Amino acid sequence: RPHRADHWRAVAAALGWPLPDAPAATVSRPGRHLVMHTGAGHPVRLWPRERFDAIATRLRAAGWRVTRLDDSLRDLDALLATLATADRFIGNDSGPGHLAALLGVPTFTIFGPQLPALFAPQHPRAAWIDGAPCPHKPCFDACRFATPHCVRDLSVDDVWEPLGRFLAAPAAQP
Repeated sequence: RPHRADHWRAVAAALGWPLPDAPAATVSRPGRHLVMHTGAGHPVRLWPRERFDAIATRLRAAGWRVTRLDDSLRDLDALLATLATADRFIGNDSGPGHLAALLGVPTFTIFGPQLPALFAPQHPRAAWIDGAPCPHKPCFDACRFATPHCVRDLSVDDVWEPLGRFLAAPAAQP
């Protein structure tokens, strides 16, 4: 079960389009600017926005400058420009986290139905919290329940502890 990026590399190679491996993080990011993206392409991947708000409040109290984005930002150039200013990124299992990682930004992902081993952003400092246990996991984007408990059952405190460890770790690997 290789990472999904390895599947895309194999398809590209078969078509004669070799893709490079994931870039190594060589940029030191010692600042305290965190970009938070609260959106996702599928509702089963959305951690509740009010919980992101609570995390943002705690981060600001701890001295972080937080820029919050959501799915209303439709301009890719603006999204990339904002992500490039970040020292850290936090978000749901969605595209902006992968873009941040490609820009060299350490990422923290809140997972729900997906498996981090297959879908985590490819960055040496990528961290995550796995969604709550579910007998149907991974269900990808077709939850069998009316509410995706795997992501919705994660509390602010559940996320805060591993996020704190992620933020306390060095910003770049040697």
